[in-house]
Amino acid sequence: MKEDAKQELKVAIQGVAGCFHDAAARQYFEGKEVKTVPCESFHALFDALSTDASMVGIVAIENTIAGSLLANHELLRQSHLTIVGEHSVRISHVLCALPGSSIESIEEVNSHPMALMQCEQFLLHHPNMRMVEKFDTAGSAEEISRLKLEKHAAVCGEFAAKLYGLEILERGIETNKRNYTRFLILADPLLASEMKPREELLDKASIVFTLPHSHGALSKVLTILSFYDVNLTKIQSLPIVGREWEYRFYVDLTFSSYVRYRQSIEAVRPLTNELRILGEYVERVGVNTMS
Repeated sequence: MKEDAKQELKVAIQGVAGCFHDAAARQYFEGKEVKTVPCESFHALFDALSTDASMVGIVAIENTIAGSLLANHELLRQSHLTIVGEHSVRISHVLCALPGSSIESIEEVNSHPMALMQCEQFLLHHPNMRMVEKFDTAGSAEEISRLKLEKHAAVCGEFAAKLYGLEILERGIETNKRNYTRFLILADPLLASEMKPREELLDKASIVFTLPHSHGALSKVLTILSFYDVNLTKIQSLPIVGREWEYRFYVDLTFSSYVRYRQSIEAVRPLTNELRILGEYVERVGVNTMS
């Protein structure tokens, strides 16, 4: 970005302080003064971004265990926002409780149902721990800390445990160690133009399009993209409500030549009913560990 590295950057997140969105935002904008703005839901996050053009957002879009977050694809399409970057991380959970607690003393474990599911194997090995679903991973840690709940533990990230002063009883309790989440960085189009890297650095784009209900329509689009040496890294289809057997396609593309990529877009546009570029950005190849 063109702003000074120490200028405060407001970032909308889904969840409370210390959640995985919070940690991912601080990783992505490392070196900047980040002020996260908690939102209760993804709908609330998109609403917040629509009313404050100076704020950016970070949104989970897919997970290697849970799959694509389909609702977020639609929220992005319906918004005016632009993707300006991506951030992929490996999610690792900890079990934490009030200082002085032991695993043997824990009778109730609180967390988001997805986190409890991801740590089910560890928790089942401790039958004295009753699993109780809560709204948020970090929120569970905050509640235990604020209410001084003895014999309670939270499943959350290490960042949240430290933020709320809880003692980590066990690290890496997730069953599947290959639990990765990909986040998108979103901004108002005017702000996005300031954040966008130079054209020669761009190597990834996300687009959405619809096709006529005709034989071979999708195959023709894919053939043209291949001709221009554009690689599809993801394709997600969603049914169009009210139009039977018609679908909307969300596609991630990578390329080595920005010019060839733009030529491919113009070549396939006449084959689509509608096509929108959701964002052009730099692919993040490395994966960070987030706990």
